[in-house]
Amino acid sequence: MSGNSSEEGKAEETGELSYLEKSTLLALQELDGEASPEEIAEHGEADEEVKVMNAVSWLNSKELVFVEEEVKHYYSLAKKSLAKKDLPERKALKFLDKEGGRCSVSELQEKSDLGKKKAGIALGWLKDKGWAEIVKEKGGSYLQITKKGREALKEKGRDEKLIRRLGKEGKLPEEELDEYTINNLLSRKEILEEDKEVLRTVKLTEKGKEELEKGLELRPQINQLTPEIIRTGAWKDARIRPYDVKAYAPKEYGGKRHPIKREMEKVRQVFLEMGFTEMKSDVIQPAFWNFDALFSPQDHPARDLQDTFYLERPGELDIDEEIAERVKNIHKNGGDTRSKGWQYDWSEEEARKAVLRTHTTAASIRYLSENDEPPVKAFSVDWNYRSEKPDSTHLSEFVQIEGIVMEENASLNMLIGFMKEFYRKMGFEDVKVRPGYFPFTEPSLEVFAKWKDQYLEMGGAGLFRREVLEPHGIEEPVIAWGLGLERLVMLRLGWEDIRECYRNDIERLREYPLL
Repeated sequence: MSGNSSEEGKAEETGELSYLEKSTLLALQELDGEASPEEIAEHGEADEEVKVMNAVSWLNSKELVFVEEEVKHYYSLAKKSLAKKDLPERKALKFLDKEGGRCSVSELQEKSDLGKKKAGIALGWLKDKGWAEIVKEKGGSYLQITKKGREALKEKGRDEKLIRRLGKEGKLPEEELDEYTINNLLSRKEILEEDKEVLRTVKLTEKGKEELEKGLELRPQINQLTPEIIRTGAWKDARIRPYDVKAYAPKEYGGKRHPIKREMEKVRQVFLEMGFTEMKSDVIQPAFWNFDALFSPQDHPARDLQDTFYLERPGELDIDEEIAERVKNIHKNGGDTRSKGWQYDWSEEEARKAVLRTHTTAASIRYLSENDEPPVKAFSVDWNYRSEKPDSTHLSEFVQIEGIVMEENASLNMLIGFMKEFYRKMGFEDVKVRPGYFPFTEPSLEVFAKWKDQYLEMGGAGLFRREVLEPHGIEEPVIAWGLGLERLVMLRLGWEDIRECYRNDIERLREYPLL
């Protein structure tokens, strides 16, 4: 009785380990307690490394082994031909030497074989390496070789020598290379490629050693019952691995929408339920619809390069000549609106410039121009772009919630009612407004929603000015709003930095609630 009881106890103690787990532990014991997955595969029963790593994963969860990882970095040239070519600054240095040690920037761009783009790159590196300097004289500014540049003509720099070496030897490990030079070359595009290799070492823990001291019987066992095993009765003479209901199991993370996409869909559904039609528009618009049609003067600061993204291709877009003429008159003298306008000479060329829209209000006025028969109830929830440096409250790419209602009875009271109903459906019961200023609405409102005992600004709203509507023959009042989507997401998730909305933190996204 005592012998049988002992055997049963031993089986119970080791029953939680699978055949491959036992094999892995025994292989580690044979290999003095530590080895690579490849070595374990050679000495154990698992004939594939992937099977070893599967067993190691389970053993690690049971604290019988642990895994050390070492990441090795290797570097090679993105293209082998780079080893035979001079860097842009080397070409520029040779050109300067040929020109007697100095030349103008325009000469470097036009006379050398660098071209305008590479000449700009070369200029930056010439100054950074101290090979040349800008000298200002009465006749203009010149690029002049320095003493360090003269010395560089005689000998290649560290980065150039490394490029030549990589061209000869191919891929090289990080420890054989100069860290400063590697970082220097990595900062430049399309010169180096970086590869990573993870070296794993599996080691027995004290708990693992204790398990081995108890003695492990390595014999085949059934890990999963199949119809074939049941039908043949093979299970009667085999050992079936017991189920450990307390064993670790990895979490499963199902697919889910990004918080921004989820909020966009919720906003879309709310407006559709309220009887609105969704507006669709291109992110690339003529400046005409983004600015001019909204009564924004052509010398307004918002139209500067530092605030708006202007496109090179296409540089211009077509606009409707008749509407453009009416908008021109509004800007010049106010047209028939009793306004004085902006009192300047309006430029059609400026209005044709292609931009990335800075707000979806550009879509609203264009939609009204094409759908000028009341009633109109339309919305959009779409992307906009501004040339701003991202910080805790600003983004260069963001989503705006846009809406318009055109009908005979459209009023400020109706606008406030829509705002309260929209935010109520979005989960904000307490909404307030206060007078504000926006260039294309009058009167204008700032919208606030209560969240955790404080009122937070959500966006702006108002009635479109007559100067905005008159060129399109619209006589009925139009209420409009532009609200920030990211603010909604921030409030829901308790974020205080708007950049959090777009950080690709996989762990945080996994914890984000599904519903």
